Amino acid sequence: MPPLEGEGTFQHFSGQHLVVLFVTALLPFLLAALVWRSRSDRVPRAIVVVLSVILILNYVIYLAFTRSCGELPWTQMLPMQMCDWAMVVVMVTLWTRNHRWFEVAYFWGIGGTLQAVLTPNLHAGFPDLRFFNFFIAHSGIIVGVVFLILTARLRPYPMSIVRVLLWSEAYFVIAMIVVHLTGVNYGFLLHKPEAFSLLSYLSDDRPLYLLQMHGLALIFFAVLYAPWAIYDSLVAARGKLI
Repeated sequence: MPPLEGEGTFQHFSGQHLVVLFVTALLPFLLAALVWRSRSDRVPRAIVVVLSVILILNYVIYLAFTRSCGELPWTQMLPMQMCDWAMVVVMVTLWTRNHRWFEVAYFWGIGGTLQAVLTPNLHAGFPDLRFFNFFIAHSGIIVGVVFLILTARLRPYPMSIVRVLLWSEAYFVIAMIVVHLTGVNYGFLLHKPEAFSLLSYLSDDRPLYLLQMHGLALIFFAVLYAPWAIYDSLVAARGKLI
C-alpha cells in the first residue's frame, strides 16, 4: 500500500530511519540497566509484560488497520513472515528463559530481523501508522533478544546453529506450501523484496535463488556465532596461561 495522503515516504538511512536504529540499539541496554540497578525480580517481569503487550497490541492494530483499509485480502495477512515467527519465539523466550527457545530467537531475531530494520521493505514513512507498526514489530524483536543476552545470560553454542537450521527448514517447507496456495511472497520465497537488501544480490532464477537463500542463512548464522566463538577462544587461551 502507498503512504496515506499527507504522510511521508520512507527513505533508507534518512533522519527518521537513523533515529529508529539509534533507539533500537540503545533501548535494550537501558532496560537491562533498570534490571541491574533494581536487583528485584519484579522489574524484569514488568519489562517482559510490557514488551509482550506492546508486540501483541502492535500486531493486532496492524491487522485491524490493514483490514479497515480494505486493500489487502486475507491471504496477505497470514502470520507467515519469518519475523512473525521470530516475534512469537522471542516472546516465549522472554517468559520462559528457555535456552532452546533462545537459540531460535537469537538467530532468527538478529539474523533475519536486523536485515529488515536496516533495509526495510517499507514505503510509508513517519508518521504513517504502518511506519510505527513495522519498526515496533521488528525493533521489538531485536530489543527482546539483546535484553535476554544482557539480563538472562543466554547465549548460543555450536550445536545451536544445527538446531536452528532445522527449525529454519521447517519454516521454509511450511512457508513454501502457503506461498504455493496463496501466491503471496511470504519469506520472500516467491521473489526478492522491492527494497534493496542482501537478497538483491542473489540470482533471478527462482530455484537458484532459493538455494542461495539457504547459503546466505548459513553465512548469517556463522557470522552471528563468530563473537561467541572468539570469546570462547580467548577464555580458553587465558585459562592455559594461568
